[in-house]
Amino acid sequence: MAKHGKRYIEAAKMVDPEKEYAPLEAAALVKKTATTKFDQTVEVHIRLGVDPRQSEEAVRGTVGLPHGTGKRVRIAVFAQGEKALEATKAGADEVGAADLVAKIDGGWLDFDVAISTPDLMGQVGKLGKVLGRKGLMPNPKAGTITMDLARTISELKSGRVEFKLDKSAIIHLGFAKASFTEEQIIGNLSALLEAISRAKPTGLKGTYIKGVSISASMGPGIAIDVPALLAVAS
Repeated sequence: MAKHGKRYIEAAKMVDPEKEYAPLEAAALVKKTATTKFDQTVEVHIRLGVDPRQSEEAVRGTVGLPHGTGKRVRIAVFAQGEKALEATKAGADEVGAADLVAKIDGGWLDFDVAISTPDLMGQVGKLGKVLGRKGLMPNPKAGTITMDLARTISELKSGRVEFKLDKSAIIHLGFAKASFTEEQIIGNLSALLEAISRAKPTGLKGTYIKGVSISASMGPGIAIDVPALLAVAS
């Protein structure tokens, strides 16, 4: 069993582990439990009633968070020629083709998202082990293999995030900062829940969204009343 520090233990005393909190109440509480001097990320953990072993029940997609993530997103773009210029003008942090492939192959990974134009995926594919292990490989389902670099970079910089199911049928995602207002936290969470609801596998039986909890990155989990949250999100 993991051992927790004094700060975590004190924060956990604020949370009733048997209670499912109303959305705004949970947002206010997560702010109170973020007691460090730095601005902690607020994370969400969403348990779904799907079987992740079945490809037809995989849940994955992207969503634009209305209040952003509060985090600076560093973007690397694989592009050449006019598309490289487009990416640079749009605010990409690193742009290149074979040179960028070689740089990453040499160990450089100072970025959060990788985007590629389709014509360079043959070269980018050589980085499968490096980027795949870090969850950074450009992917059409995540919208990161595209010719529309300016729009994609703009969306990512302003708060577009990718969500996907893990092997335990849970989606984990950092979606806000503790410095956000309660309304901003729930606004982002509602947008995420709407997107996950739209991604529901066709023909799925039973309860789809089975549990939602939020926490500061160094704080205890706070369960949210799912019907109340879905009502806000609808």
